[in-house]
Amino acid sequence: MGIIEVLLLSVGLAMDAFAVSICKGLAVKKITAKEFLLCGIWFGSFQGIMPLIGYLVGSRFEKMISVVAPWVAFILLSLIGGNMIKEALSPPEEVKPDFDVKTMFLMAVATSIDALAVGITFVAVPVKVINSGGIQNVLLAVTIIAVITCIISMLGVKIGHLFGMRYKSGSEILGGSILIIIGLKALIGFFI
Repeated sequence: MGIIEVLLLSVGLAMDAFAVSICKGLAVKKITAKEFLLCGIWFGSFQGIMPLIGYLVGSRFEKMISVVAPWVAFILLSLIGGNMIKEALSPPEEVKPDFDVKTMFLMAVATSIDALAVGITFVAVPVKVINSGGIQNVLLAVTIIAVITCIISMLGVKIGHLFGMRYKSGSEILGGSILIIIGLKALIGFFI
């Protein structure tokens, strides 16, 4: 998985956080830098931490995973992407304007569970962003995921405040589609 795939993966993973950030922006009457930063930091941090945890756990089972690596990547990314598309097409859930620690923690965990599974795919489809060892590439990839999610989440708060729910489902469909395409590319790459 090269830099282009990592960037696309980052955008795809950020779409759940983007959708929740839009809802947060919609629910807030007056928007300040605090709301931007809270969403960006919470969601960005968890989107970066979870794939690292997934990679560390997955690397313990590397020998087992490597036997079926392309299938693991394809199935996990397709399930995550399909779930994102399903959620986009279902009735919207109400998001409260709370920015307290408990609420933000729960939302950050909920939007980053898919990133945990993606971290496992880093074992199956090794990340090669720079010419260096495995863990440096993974650390760079999770940093990219965290930064992109942070920025996209902050934009989501602003867009939600300005435009409302209009873009929520479209962003989730786009994110889910990106993840499915990356999983399919990993599977096709195995056979070619």
